[in-house]
Amino acid sequence: MRFNSRLKPFKAISFDLDDTLYSNFPVMMATDAKMTQYFAQVLPPCIAGEYNQSYWLTYRNQALIDNPLLIHDVGDLRLRSYFLGIKALGFEDKQAIKLAHQALDYFVSQRSDFSVPNAVHQLLSALKAKWPLVAISNGNVDTQAIGLKDYFVDIYHAGQSLKQKPDTDMFDLACKNLAILPEQLLHVGDCGRSDIYGAVNAGCQTAWVSTYDVGKPITVLANIELTDVVELQRLL
Repeated sequence: MRFNSRLKPFKAISFDLDDTLYSNFPVMMATDAKMTQYFAQVLPPCIAGEYNQSYWLTYRNQALIDNPLLIHDVGDLRLRSYFLGIKALGFEDKQAIKLAHQALDYFVSQRSDFSVPNAVHQLLSALKAKWPLVAISNGNVDTQAIGLKDYFVDIYHAGQSLKQKPDTDMFDLACKNLAILPEQLLHVGDCGRSDIYGAVNAGCQTAWVSTYDVGKPITVLANIELTDVVELQRLL
């Protein structure tokens, strides 16, 4: 743990989820492969060869052209992409939306089918005893399925009326619901743009986690830097 600036007293801690509390990249790679297999079973043979990411990319782009605000909701964007891609195969709207919802449900179940390291469970349990914890995520992992839900007093996922980080919507709402000032929230995350820049812009304190080295580089300095999120135990 490296301190770049003195931490002010804080009253709550917020956590990003993917690639902060666990490695998400291998999970997503495995899930993408499972989705390709899934669509091969439920859809007609693909003229492009297979229903991989390349197939759905065209429909993702179309969904964003139709509704740019979908960029803030990864679940609805994926659902719309599936719907457009399935409809293009000749399915009627009613059947296409049914198949799209089934595919999204399968996707979420598969991307949430992994175990969080035991050390992270121990960390969150210890921190929860001292501070209220919240989760602030741009993703759509099922926190109940991965065993993290009960550590958090609130869980915020981008979508609906909440814009993705680095927009401050979720930070603002978390502080409002916790009845604290922004500077009284310590946000922990891996992405230099979404988490660190976003939280700093919202007036929060920050801890940057570089364990998995997949987030965008930092452009503003975090209060503290961690090579592993479990180093937060030193704050206890």
